[in-house]
Amino acid sequence: MASAASSPATTKPSSLRRVVTASMAGTVVEWYEFFLYATAATLVFGPVMFPPSDDPYAGIIAAFVTYAVGFIARPLGGIVFGHFGDKYGRKKLLQFAIILVGVATFLMGCLPTFQQIGYLAPVLLVLLRFAQGFAVGGEWGGAVLLVAEHSPNKSRGFWASFPQAAVPVGNLLATVVLLVLSRTLSEEDFLSWGWRVAFWLSVVIVAVGYYVRTRVTDAPIFIEAQKAADESKATRYGVLAVLKRYPRGVITAMGLRFAENIMYYLVVTFSIVYLRTALEMDVASILSWLVIAHVVHMIVIPLVGRLADKIGRRPVYFIGVIFAATWGFIAFPMFDTRDPLIIILAICLGLVIHAFMYAPQPAIMSEMFPTRMRYSGVSLGYQVTSIVAGSLAPIIATALLSSFGSYIPVAIYLAIAAGITLIAVISMRETKGADLHELDRIDDERTSSQADEVLTRT
Repeated sequence: MASAASSPATTKPSSLRRVVTASMAGTVVEWYEFFLYATAATLVFGPVMFPPSDDPYAGIIAAFVTYAVGFIARPLGGIVFGHFGDKYGRKKLLQFAIILVGVATFLMGCLPTFQQIGYLAPVLLVLLRFAQGFAVGGEWGGAVLLVAEHSPNKSRGFWASFPQAAVPVGNLLATVVLLVLSRTLSEEDFLSWGWRVAFWLSVVIVAVGYYVRTRVTDAPIFIEAQKAADESKATRYGVLAVLKRYPRGVITAMGLRFAENIMYYLVVTFSIVYLRTALEMDVASILSWLVIAHVVHMIVIPLVGRLADKIGRRPVYFIGVIFAATWGFIAFPMFDTRDPLIIILAICLGLVIHAFMYAPQPAIMSEMFPTRMRYSGVSLGYQVTSIVAGSLAPIIATALLSSFGSYIPVAIYLAIAAGITLIAVISMRETKGADLHELDRIDDERTSSQADEVLTRT
C-alpha cells in the first residue's frame, strides 16, 4: 500500500472549529439519551418497569442490569461501526448512529409499564437499551476521530478533548430535564407520565445534531488513506486486522479505560443511589448538585486536554489514576455529612479527577493506530472495557452497599480498579505531538515488508 500522504494536509482553524461543533453536537445528543436512561434507572425504572419488592435496592439493581445491556452492546457497535467507518468514512456512520439512538430513546418513552403488560415491559426495555448501546458504541470512535484527524499535532490533545466535554453536556441536559420535571410535577405524576417527556424530547435534539453533522467532511488524512486503500488489494479493515497488527495498542487502551470508566459511573450514577437510598436525601436536591458538577466537568476537560499537549499524555493520566484510587475514601465521608456544599465538592472533585484520565483519551488512542484501522482500534479499545467496567460498576457498588451497609468496600473496589489502570499508564508509550501521517508511513512500510516476506517464501 502506498504512503497515505507524502505532505500532510492541514485544516484551517475555522474548519476545525466547525468540525469540533459538529462532533460535539452529535455527541451531546447521544449521551443525553444514554445518560437519561442511567438517571431514570436510579429514579424511575425500578418501580415502573419491574415487579414490586420490599428490598429498596432490588428494583434499582434490576434496572441497572438492563442498564448494563447498553454497555454489552457498545463493543458490538464499535466493531461494526469501526469496520465500515474505516472503509467508508467517519461522517456517514456518525449520521446513522444519531438516528438509531434517537429512535430507540423515543420508543423508550412510549413503553407500557410492568403493571400494564407484566414482564414484557422489561424485555422491551432491554431490546431498546441494546439498540441504544449499539449506536453509542459506534458514536464515540467516529466523533473523536473526526476531530483528532483534523487537529494539528501540537494541539491534538486540546481539540480532541472537546467531544469528551460534550459527554457531561449531554449528562447535564438529561439531569436538567429530569430535575425540572421532578420539581414541577408531583411524585405520582412524575412516575406516571412525567419521565416520558424527557425521552420524547430527544426528537428535537436529534434533529439539531443530525443537521449540524451534515455540514462537515472527513479529514484530509482519511480521504488520502481511503484513496490509497482503494488502489491496494492488500488493505484490511476491522477488528481482526487491528488485533493482529496492533494488539498492544488495543490492550493498553482497555487498561487505560478500566478505572476511568468505573469511576465515572460511581460518581454520576451510584452517588445518586447512595444519597437517595442510603442517606434518604431529596431527589431534586441530588439532581441540582449533579448539574453543578457536570458544568465543572465540562469546563475542566478541555483545560486538561491542553495540559496533555504541554506536559505529555502519561503524566496527566498518572495524576488522574493516583487520585482516583483515593476518591472513594474521601468522598463518601463527605456525603455522610449531609451538607449540600460538601456533597457538591465531593462530586466535583470526583469529576475533576476523572477529567485527568478522560480528556487525553482521544489523543492517546488516535495516536496508537494508523488511519486505515483507527476507527476499529479506538472503538475496540474503548468500548470492550465498558462491559466489565462501567456496566457493572453501579451493580457491584449497589450490591456491596446492600451487603455490607458501608461505603468502604466500594472505595476499595475503585482503588483496585485504579491499580489495574496504573499498570497500563506505566506501560504505555508517550505520544505527545505524534504525526498521524508518520504513523501511516510506518504502517505502510510494515505492510510492504510483510508482503515481501510472503513473496520470498513462495
